[in-house]
Amino acid sequence: MEPGHPSTRTPARHPAALPTVITSFPLPITGVTVSRPTALAVHLVSRPTGAPTAANFAFVEEAVPALAEGQALVENIYQSVDPYMREEMDEGGWALHAPLEGRTLGRVVESRTPALPVGALVHHRRAWRTHSVVGAAEAWVVPDFDGVPLSAHLSVLGGTGLSAWVGLTRVARLQPGETIFISAAAGGVGSAAGQLARLLGAGRIVGSAGSAAKVKHLTERLGFDAAFDHHDGPIADRLREAAPGGLDVYLDNVGGDHLEGAIAALRDHGRIAWCGAVAQYNHLQDPPAAPRNLYDVVGKSLRLEGFLVRNHLDARPELYDFLVPHLRSGAVVPDETVVRGFENVVDAFLGMLRGANTGKMIVQLTDAP
Repeated sequence: MEPGHPSTRTPARHPAALPTVITSFPLPITGVTVSRPTALAVHLVSRPTGAPTAANFAFVEEAVPALAEGQALVENIYQSVDPYMREEMDEGGWALHAPLEGRTLGRVVESRTPALPVGALVHHRRAWRTHSVVGAAEAWVVPDFDGVPLSAHLSVLGGTGLSAWVGLTRVARLQPGETIFISAAAGGVGSAAGQLARLLGAGRIVGSAGSAAKVKHLTERLGFDAAFDHHDGPIADRLREAAPGGLDVYLDNVGGDHLEGAIAALRDHGRIAWCGAVAQYNHLQDPPAAPRNLYDVVGKSLRLEGFLVRNHLDARPELYDFLVPHLRSGAVVPDETVVRGFENVVDAFLGMLRGANTGKMIVQLTDAP
């Protein structure tokens, strides 16, 4: 497979495709009939107990309204599905029987705002649908970086890559020569973090993943110095083998036993950048106990800091300046699993939660430019 080209994974279940249809609506004053597209959308129809299933979602048709001043109609091309969305399925998150949100890239096909001209490729958060009506303040035109695929704006240049960049540079403040451990390293944030850590001069990069194939992917394709399958035994034991000299930095995407193991392996004055806790997303009503060695944070003078990437959007230009040249040169590969077809968006989301992807899980809804 050529560098920079996303892999394509096909879900096991293939529901029938749901084609876009055109519906006519009469104008009430003139009686003239115009055609408006009908968008296909996914709604949350029930809240899961434990792991979510396809039964929690429903595909619906939604008529696209005429645009108001300041709005644009976007035909969506790529949609991101992310671990945080599992939290949104619980009470207090996404509303039932309503459109869902998420990072999306699309092409403007109709516009009543000069900020979003027809033909522009834009990023917005009105996801889980084939077409979205967005206001000028809700979308922004993505930069056109020659030689960089559009999908990268959802992976290494998108929220996942930005999370990795912020965790490494602003929170953990990774220094050249240091040893770093990255959990869920074969996922979107983890795969970006490993490649960024190498470019930032890390001395040793260790990752955990959920299968032997993913471990091989980390060490043979993404440049990790060592990796292990977290099913193979206690995390602290695996870390002693992979980093016998101890850790300086831990980028946490898992929580639970990974956090406990990392605390045990960190040297004095080590830093933890806590990005996610995928180990407990299906157990938010009954979360696991805190790490048993949490007080070692005091004894070792460790620094543990959680962060939300939405509070660091000003770092995006830094990421572009640093990473785009490496993407063009091939030093960094956008690690992506692309599932094709809007009818497979729910399968892609559920598959991502089960670890069916390597790198960023993306759904391609229509042909990319």
